Amino acid sequence: MLRELEKLQIEVILPGDSVGLAALQMSSSIVDKIEEGQQKDPELVKLSQKVEEGSTPDFTLKEGVLRYRGRLCVPKIDELRKEWLKESHESTLLIHPGSTKMYRGLKSLYWWPGIKKNIAEFVARCLTCQRVKTEHQKPGGLLQPLPIAVWKWDHTTMDFIVGLLEPKGSMMQFG
Repeated sequence: MLRELEKLQIEVILPGDSVGLAALQMSSSIVDKIEEGQQKDPELVKLSQKVEEGSTPDFTLKEGVLRYRGRLCVPKIDELRKEWLKESHESTLLIHPGSTKMYRGLKSLYWWPGIKKNIAEFVARCLTCQRVKTEHQKPGGLLQPLPIAVWKWDHTTMDFIVGLLEPKGSMMQFG
């Protein structure tokens, strides 16, 4: 948390040996942008009017902000959605979660049509995730057994191993 405060350039200084009590209230600028963007999105404006009429039970207006089942409705502004996905994916507290974990975290607070697909596409395009995360693939198939020899010494294989070091101070014995 201290690192996050340092990023925000917030510094706490107490004079001398005194004890102080302080309260810090922070809000995301993106949440403010979401609330402003709702006024510009024609679909969300129509939904807001329907909520005022009482024809949509799943949507509500709380302090002038449209919500879907209690979740904040994100307007269809690509730059805003990308900024929000980037902030929630590359946060130092989450450290590049996968699409499922990221979706579970965001779906309880935010909503827009196709949110799960947008999150999956964003995580799939993340260069850090592509380099670090492993792909889950099916194995290549069953192992193929070697043919069983009919008679001893019919088929012989030999591995050539060169460059092995002999341990110092010990004699190798073959017996």
